[in-house]
Amino acid sequence: MNILLLGSGGREHALAAKIKQSAKADKLFIAPGNAGTSREGVNVNIAATDFASLRAFALANDIAMIVVGPEDPLVKGIYDFFANDPALQHIAVIGPSRLGAQMEGSKDFAKAFMMRHNIPTARYKSVTAETMGEGLAFLDTLRAPYVLKADGLAAGKGVLIIDNPEEAKRELGVMLAGKFGDAGKTVVIEEFLDGIECSVFALTDGNSYKILPVAKDYKRIGEGDTGLNTGGMGAVSPVRFAGKSFMEKVESRIVRPTVEGLKAEGIGYKGFLFFGLINVGGEPFVIEYNCRMGDPETEVVMLRIREDLVGLLEGVATGRLNELALTEDPRAAATVMLVSGGYPEAYEKGKRIEGLTSGIPPGTVIFHAGAEASGDEVITSGGRVLAVSSYGSDIKDALEQSYRVIDGLHFDKMYYRRDIGFDLQ
Repeated sequence: MNILLLGSGGREHALAAKIKQSAKADKLFIAPGNAGTSREGVNVNIAATDFASLRAFALANDIAMIVVGPEDPLVKGIYDFFANDPALQHIAVIGPSRLGAQMEGSKDFAKAFMMRHNIPTARYKSVTAETMGEGLAFLDTLRAPYVLKADGLAAGKGVLIIDNPEEAKRELGVMLAGKFGDAGKTVVIEEFLDGIECSVFALTDGNSYKILPVAKDYKRIGEGDTGLNTGGMGAVSPVRFAGKSFMEKVESRIVRPTVEGLKAEGIGYKGFLFFGLINVGGEPFVIEYNCRMGDPETEVVMLRIREDLVGLLEGVATGRLNELALTEDPRAAATVMLVSGGYPEAYEKGKRIEGLTSGIPPGTVIFHAGAEASGDEVITSGGRVLAVSSYGSDIKDALEQSYRVIDGLHFDKMYYRRDIGFDLQ
């Protein structure tokens, strides 16, 4: 079949590489793609949210399946756009309906869903400018630190964790006054949960599900998890504390009730579902849902799935996922993100990347994120540039392999964390 993958980051390169391995994939197109995805298929200069152009391309190129990488097209309703057009209904879209994507697109929607289905999560209250007084009163019932979340998508910047109660109250007012635009018209105030986080992913056809290899990502720019939040500086899989007992709790208390809750409410969901979890004294709680795979977790999760990904996605599209197996590679995987100097704040682009044509050892894959081709060279085009991903006998071994490869790579002001996985070894 011909497949169209939407997106342009490291997640999409990892998905493209996995799709390319499948004998079921005849032609793979990536819209818009990056320098790395061009090695796996054909890049198409169409934005992932340009539904009209995607429609025309899909029809002209006999596309049978669309795999949606980022959240924006899902929240904007690409599944519904294809499902409601008689000319497009034969094309399988891997991703939830617009309503299902609200699990990520609206934190208030997600928290209310968790309450209805008794899914463990932090205590919360959603407020608007009109109900700010109730929010101030709720803050008085909490202990520091205080968590404030913009309800909508805010490019990963809409979550604040504040230690001082007066500062939290001031910031609540600033958020409701428009700090994050429309995304912050509603603010979710949460109690702070103290524990260690991990990323659990499920693939669901709306009835059954498969839990993918568990990962842990590292968001802070500085070593020791310090400094500003980023889109992700690295990830590892498996996660030591997410053993059999913990994952049995995750499945019975979180994954299964979520999938069953979506079905019971008539919310169409065929695709990836991310559970951002926190382990509090051995008990799992949901911090957030995402309606797609995470980044950079995808860069390790895909390495650890043994099965044909396209076969699994076919099972999602046809509702036969329960008939298929999903097994994990016993090896560990680790990815380290190389970022532009200054990221996540102001940074320069257009830096020549050196070392990509050198011999990359077996067991390591370099996934491109913010990188684009310029003639015969590859140059930086974003904050997160390359994800160096490796297998190993354990996390320490996989990380050592990635760091050895990084020693042979260079671009001006390149930065990376040298302590990925520091809390799991």
